Amino acid sequence: MRDLSLRTVTVMRYILPLREGGSLPALAEADDDFKYVLKFRGGGHGVKMLISELLGGKIAEVLGLKIPELVFANLDVDFGRTEADEEIQDLLKFSEGLNLALHFLSGAIAYDASVKVDPLLASKIVWLDAFITNIDRTHKNTNLLMWNKELWVIDNGASFYFHHSWMNFEKLALSPFAYVKDHVLLSQATLLDEADAFAKAVLNSEILRGIVELIPDDWLRWNDTDETPEQIREVYFTFMKTRLENSANFVKEAQNARG
Repeated sequence: MRDLSLRTVTVMRYILPLREGGSLPALAEADDDFKYVLKFRGGGHGVKMLISELLGGKIAEVLGLKIPELVFANLDVDFGRTEADEEIQDLLKFSEGLNLALHFLSGAIAYDASVKVDPLLASKIVWLDAFITNIDRTHKNTNLLMWNKELWVIDNGASFYFHHSWMNFEKLALSPFAYVKDHVLLSQATLLDEADAFAKAVLNSEILRGIVELIPDDWLRWNDTDETPEQIREVYFTFMKTRLENSANFVKEAQNARG
């Protein structure tokens, strides 16, 4: 089985907030001397957003899509006490412990929807977002970057939205994902059947289980459920396994939306 593991870094320096993100991510430097886009557990959707980023990012990686390296990022208890901005100071205080970060792509520019993309690549990205139920890859907010003349996938935090209500996940796993109609690459996704066949050839229960096992226990102790971390992981696994087995539901929806 392929290595799915993430490195762990310690955040050493808060550089600046990236205020275009709803959860107020930041540019930060870690103890490996690399810069990262840091996603905070103390942000708006808390650890559930981090879980979405982690699961969506690793699935994208398995599908062979370009995505900045994901790392676990430790935030020390004393970090940010000298921050002058009270909003940011509170965010850092409530984010003590393990967070998630993506390698910063210096010089990358936001994807312009008028730029042509390889049809199979476009189809794979549309497939990914329909699979993980990502509602946030639209013309308004593409969450795609151009870097070194290649298309990179970022920001999967608006995925797996079933976990915000934590109800009817079996039904939602079978949903066709109507939001695909708003996807920025849908018009260029002319090879969805081929993307589906590819995804089903590289994703399987073993890989999905391995990805789910990456979620730290610390991110799975929720106030709104009595379920254990193991039980919550099982829900995520079952959701993805069911969705993969029934991918025809969302592939057909995407094809109909294109039509």
